[in-house]
Amino acid sequence: MDVFTFLNSSTMSADLNFANLNLSLPPPPKPLGVYKPFLIVGNLVYVSGHGTVKSDGTLIIGKVGVDMDADGGKQAAQQVGLAILATLKKNLGSLDKIGRVIKVLGMVNATPDFERHPYVINGCSELFAKIWGEDKGVGVRSAVGMGSLPDNIPVEIEAVFELA
Repeated sequence: MDVFTFLNSSTMSADLNFANLNLSLPPPPKPLGVYKPFLIVGNLVYVSGHGTVKSDGTLIIGKVGVDMDADGGKQAAQQVGLAILATLKKNLGSLDKIGRVIKVLGMVNATPDFERHPYVINGCSELFAKIWGEDKGVGVRSAVGMGSLPDNIPVEIEAVFELA
């Protein structure tokens, strides 16, 4: 996406913005427990914690600070963002049905001495900003470290969106 397109992305279609990134969505993940991956309450969309599902359905695995550096973790967080987008597309049919990002909670499977959790979660936050624009694509956020995550994935993210 060129600079002009990115700067004007808040006035463009979210689906078109995604297409301009030349990224592909992985298959929407299936629940690994007793929960709903997607739920609408009023005008809010809640998306359960998603992991690092790749386009072939496999997972990125490893601990940040041991198996990958902060940049590898950031790439993993972008992949989680793509998995969240896949769930939104499956359930809503279009990313244009999202009005704004409300909240992102990012969890990083990291060593105790790792301190760059916000940088890692930027992988997802920057993706959302490119899709919905700098205003509507950025919400409130937490980025925290965990001693472990399911299946030894490096990042898990849950999010809340407002419907358009």
